[in-house]
Amino acid sequence: MSYPVDMTVTPEVSAHFDEDTNTISYIVKDPSSNHCAIVDSVMDIDYAAGRITYDHADALIAEIQNRGLTLDWIIETHVHADHLSAAPYIQEKLGGKIGVGEKIMIVQDTFGKVFNEGTEFQRDGSQFDALFKDGDTYQIGNMQGFAIYTPGHTPACMVHVMGNAAFVGDTLFMPDGGSARADFPGGDAAQLYDSIQKVLALPDEMRLFMCHDYGPNGRDIQWETTVAEEKAHNIHVGGGKTREDFIKFRTERDATLAMPRLIIPSLQVNMRAGEVPRDEDGNPMLKVPVNKL
Repeated sequence: MSYPVDMTVTPEVSAHFDEDTNTISYIVKDPSSNHCAIVDSVMDIDYAAGRITYDHADALIAEIQNRGLTLDWIIETHVHADHLSAAPYIQEKLGGKIGVGEKIMIVQDTFGKVFNEGTEFQRDGSQFDALFKDGDTYQIGNMQGFAIYTPGHTPACMVHVMGNAAFVGDTLFMPDGGSARADFPGGDAAQLYDSIQKVLALPDEMRLFMCHDYGPNGRDIQWETTVAEEKAHNIHVGGGKTREDFIKFRTERDATLAMPRLIIPSLQVNMRAGEVPRDEDGNPMLKVPVNKL
């Protein structure tokens, strides 16, 4: 696959860090117009209290409104297991299309079974406005974005490239953070290695923006690096580490990891494009499957 890389376009990237979930959401502005996209928004949840709020999303909305921007796209790099998407809430306030990878249907089918969803839960991706295939392009004002299919962490992961900026979701972390786990249903360490190689085949000076950072070894939170830095220094795949090395390491490490704190609400909401499921009376309601994950 040949991707339409254009390193001459430098979008303005505004990062918003959510301390509760260690997620970074982005506002990405076309440098030649007042149009923008949001990548990986966050909806706040107090899981113990069953209370949802929108402080993080409201900050994104306020910045876009204060800057007089037009929101064209609300991009989900994948179905997140560690935070809830605020996409419908943002769309209601600002418009824009909600987009995700076309393999969302695999995720919906897998977790539709886990959460014992009935036939009313559509497993065709119809909750989203756009389902991206590998290499698909879209416009943010005058700036072209495109999607790279990068399965491994989940079956529906995509990296989104806008000019000289790539938003990698959970495919990669900062060089000292390595890579994301590959042991969720539908995950695959070998696929993840191959997907990372697709990202590292982008130009060395391509800016890479992370979806998560956990400040390894106590360092300050960071979210931006380059392809060259990842190739040279990433602790899981950099410096010429082989596919076999990565698969062995990733598989052994994943076996030691606990489930993400918010995986149960996150999957139910995110496979619905950010909508909270409802019971038969129309009340927002989450399920807790027992011994299924």
